[in-house]
Amino acid sequence: MEEKMLKENDSAPEFSLENQDGKITRLVDFSGQPLVLYFYPKDDTPGCTTEACNFRDDYSEFVDKRVQIVGVSPDSVKSHKKFQGKFELPFNLLSDPDHKVAELYGAWGLKKMYGREYEGILRTTFLIDKNGKVAKVFEGVKPADHSREVLEELAKLV
Repeated sequence: MEEKMLKENDSAPEFSLENQDGKITRLVDFSGQPLVLYFYPKDDTPGCTTEACNFRDDYSEFVDKRVQIVGVSPDSVKSHKKFQGKFELPFNLLSDPDHKVAELYGAWGLKKMYGREYEGILRTTFLIDKNGKVAKVFEGVKPADHSREVLEELAKLV
C-alpha cells in the first residue's frame, strides 16, 4: 500500500466518523477554528494513554487559544466511551474501524514490532488551521512530550 502523508498547506480531507457517544462528527464541524487531529493506535495502552492524558492536562491552554482537539483510532465507539470516562478526557474520540480516514490523512501504514511487519496507525498529528488547511504535520510522535510540542507550534501560528 502506498502511503501518502498530507503535507503543510494541503487541504484537510473531509471526514464523517462517530464519536464516543455515537454522534457523527465531521471536519466541517470545526470550520472557523483550529483543530488538533491526532491519530493514535489503541485505547487504554501505555503510550496512547500518556498522549491523551497530556492533552487532557493541557486542555485549558488549547481552549484559551480556541483550539479543538480530536483523537482518532480504529477502536470502537464503546471502547472510546470507556477510555474517555476512565481518564476523564474532555475531547472527542472518533472511531475509524476500517481506517479509511487514517488512510486519507496518511496516518496508516507499515509498522514493525518485534521483527514482525504489519499495517496499523502511524502515530501522527495534524494541526489544521481555521480555513481547513494543514498548518503542521507531526510524524513519529513521542507521546510524553507531544501536547507541549503542539502548544509551542500553536504559539507560532496564533
